[in-house]
Amino acid sequence: MDWTALFLSLRLACWTVIILLPVSVLMGRFLAYHDFRGKGLVEALVMLPLVLPPTVFGFYLLVAFGRNSPLGDLWQNLFGHQLVFTFQGLVVASVIFNLPFAIQPAQRGFEAIAPEVREAAACCGMSPLRSLWNVELPLAWPGVLTAMVLTFAHTLGEFGIVLMVGGSIPGETKTIAIAIYDRVQGFDDRGAAVMSAVLVAISLFTISVTYWLSSRIGRRLS
Repeated sequence: MDWTALFLSLRLACWTVIILLPVSVLMGRFLAYHDFRGKGLVEALVMLPLVLPPTVFGFYLLVAFGRNSPLGDLWQNLFGHQLVFTFQGLVVASVIFNLPFAIQPAQRGFEAIAPEVREAAACCGMSPLRSLWNVELPLAWPGVLTAMVLTFAHTLGEFGIVLMVGGSIPGETKTIAIAIYDRVQGFDDRGAAVMSAVLVAISLFTISVTYWLSSRIGRRLS
């Protein structure tokens, strides 16, 4: 069992969730409540990582993060090292690639809130921020929670983007999915089976907890 790869995957998934939590709430709420010209294009761009092969998406990220790109050059000047083939590069790539998993469920959660509820909050003198915190988030929380769990589980098992952007550097970019692939390539079927079982168990536990929490929150709000 490659514990270093497992802990790195968990670390990557946690950072991705932490960064995307406010993004999912703000973007999900904005897309749920506003109609504007080009909204369909914005939603299509958010969903693009779902339909593009990870290798294709990873290639464009690799080009965007490289030394010859503005972002890669800026990162090099600020931090003194390149963005590709680093853990920081994996985090940025994971955040971009998981946007549809983070935004769409949250958007559906906010869309399920009746407009009368928000209007009542406004009539009570609540500011938009207070209405979001005290009224909307408790009602949209199952969608937001689903978004974060999907983001966590998807990041934990992601292979193509990690391989393209991060490579397979032990302790830096070698995640559990890459470690499983390496074990299979090395004909270590037992090692690959053990790590795959651990990954399945973590994902199953995470999703089960999500369903349990969603049902508890649903009963509390009903």
